[in-house]
Amino acid sequence: MATSEAQSTELLRLVTCGSVDDGKSTLIGRLLYDTKQIFVDQLEHIEDVSRRRGHGYVDLALLTDGLRAEREQGITIDVAYRSFVTPRRRFQLADAPGHVQYTRNMVTGASTAELGIVLVDARQGVAEQTRRHAYILSILRVPHAVVAVNKMDLVDWSQERFDEIAAQLEELGLPDLVVIPISALQGDNVVDRSENMPWYDGPLLLEHLETVEIASDRDLDSRRFPVQWVIRPRSDEHHDYRGYGGQVAGGVWSAGDEVVVLPAGIRSQVEAVETIDGPVETAIPPLSVTVRLTDDLDVSRGDMLADPADPPTVARELQARVCWMSERPLEPRAKLAVKQTSRSVRAIVDELVSRIDVHTLDDVPAPERLELNEIGVVHLRLSEPLCVDPYEDNRATGAFVLIDEATNETVGAGMVLSAT
Repeated sequence: MATSEAQSTELLRLVTCGSVDDGKSTLIGRLLYDTKQIFVDQLEHIEDVSRRRGHGYVDLALLTDGLRAEREQGITIDVAYRSFVTPRRRFQLADAPGHVQYTRNMVTGASTAELGIVLVDARQGVAEQTRRHAYILSILRVPHAVVAVNKMDLVDWSQERFDEIAAQLEELGLPDLVVIPISALQGDNVVDRSENMPWYDGPLLLEHLETVEIASDRDLDSRRFPVQWVIRPRSDEHHDYRGYGGQVAGGVWSAGDEVVVLPAGIRSQVEAVETIDGPVETAIPPLSVTVRLTDDLDVSRGDMLADPADPPTVARELQARVCWMSERPLEPRAKLAVKQTSRSVRAIVDELVSRIDVHTLDDVPAPERLELNEIGVVHLRLSEPLCVDPYEDNRATGAFVLIDEATNETVGAGMVLSAT
């Protein structure tokens, strides 16, 4: 496929998650292998390593478990991003580790995903980790979920076993759930239909990934445009040009739209919406554009342009769900920076409201602290206002990161529950 063609096809962001040894690396390797995304020398290398290990098959997990130290330990750590392309769609795949001590990695991988693939070992069924992964996908509002019931070859391709697992999965409340029986090792129902499971007539994994409808997931109702930078060309012929560059975070933007600049509250009108190729009639998420206003206003990076009839909350206090990502625990009265869209403000942790028990998924009220990888609800007081929506309404304006100003380290990821 030509580069221009590949760039014009729609991008789907995926996150894969599963328990240890559920076959996630093999599945990703299978997708890359069967969609012919592997170089000849890569294939020769993994064939050679597979032979030396005495495998009677090509170990496709070697494609993704690239770090030798990880392979020796038999685990995958951190989040690895990989891209692949088919004639119908482009994919960016975040491979997040499954173990409980890497919750922060899964939150990172899933935060921008439009679809989550959860692997389940057909022999084990729905495990505690499956429930935890489903919980994280649901709190991060990942719009679509696929559960790949893997290793069907080890349960004799049993339809009865598959139906049993599919029934258990219905209790997890995963959004837009599709359940597919596969064998990643042998390739059944991943890219090619399985002859071993004639009883399954649903979509193949790749077929579903290529056709799942994602355009309607975006918030097209509430216009939101965080300003990332102010564009003032230096040349004389454009000396009076003033545009605001950024990525559309919500709504449909067109020339003539009424607009309010927040947090100041000044009103204006959109004069033009432009891309690098010139003006466009409309812009929707996640297009990056320049917006020009009819009035010459004092608009800066970190301000937000919005629909005056339906603005976000200009908030000084946030109630938010936070995944804590630092070795140093989060305690009440902690002072941190909050970065949300293109704006950063200082904040103080007023209260730790609750913590999730990752084993039972129950709320534990009023914890003393949040440890590394724990998820809880916190109340934050801000030094300056942020323009926010609840995360369930808009993932772009409802998400933020917490930064330790002393080290500049990202120490938490947050999702706005409510704001005042």
